[in-house]
Amino acid sequence: MTIDKAVLSFAGFMVLLSLALALAVSKWWLLLTGFVGLNLLQTGFTGFCPAAMILKRLGVKPGCAFQ
Repeated sequence: MTIDKAVLSFAGFMVLLSLALALAVSKWWLLLTGFVGLNLLQTGFTGFCPAAMILKRLGVKPGCAFQ
């Protein structure tokens, strides 16, 4: 798995998790969904992604988006 696929998979998991928590626990968990969306948006414009940096340090091979 490349960093690209790992970042997208992690973001999707976090969105689904926050939606489940919003339904089960509190609507405040939707703030996590908003945070993930904003992070994906700024990553698309700037190329800076903290999750990609962490995965790179852990030795995950880079894809074409995060070199």
